[in-house]
Amino acid sequence: MIQTSEQFIAFALEAGALAFGDFTTKGGRRTPYFFNAGRFDHGAALRRLAGFYAQTILAGRAAGKLPFDMLFGPAYKGIALAAATAMVLAEMGVDVPFSYNRKEAKDHGEGGLLVGAPLAGRVLIIDDVITDGAAKRESVELIRAQGAEPAGVVIMLDRMERTGSEGALSTESAVQAFERTTGMPVVAIANLDDLLGFLRSGSALAASMRHQLPALEQYRKRYGA
Repeated sequence: MIQTSEQFIAFALEAGALAFGDFTTKGGRRTPYFFNAGRFDHGAALRRLAGFYAQTILAGRAAGKLPFDMLFGPAYKGIALAAATAMVLAEMGVDVPFSYNRKEAKDHGEGGLLVGAPLAGRVLIIDDVITDGAAKRESVELIRAQGAEPAGVVIMLDRMERTGSEGALSTESAVQAFERTTGMPVVAIANLDDLLGFLRSGSALAASMRHQLPALEQYRKRYGA
């Protein structure tokens, strides 16, 4: 079954990964919604989440945007995401290797920063979000240092908002800046416009949360890239 971005939004809301309220981002910006990928914390939820990743990846590959030979999950959240996505891809007939990194190099046993398959060919990075792009750039450097080619990044949610402080906002989002500086595509399962579209839809879940729509629309207008 083909799953849509709106189905992912509903899934994230039901899992508690996507919440509305008065939150403050890591950069100090007040936001009316918050996304916490750590709330996909049960086996069934992780399996369904990996299904969204796998479908997004294969659609990107079919469109010629995401050719890949293996998956890479940056520590820490990317580890479970890459492993689960690799399993679902295998179920769908696309069996590819995956690997992930340690935060600190191991100095005994097999040693090194990497665990899993050797980085080779076109490597697709799997993670939750892109905040400022720094962690993903570290992954790009690691992949290239191993002689492999970073092929793109797949994330859950693109907030589609400009970075920077009040009065000094950038002209592009973190995702746009990452794509421009690395030349790599970033593909999201869903984005802020998808969330707005969901809240305007006729589903019962959307109707129960439609009162959140004005605050999100204002946020999009103020910070949107």
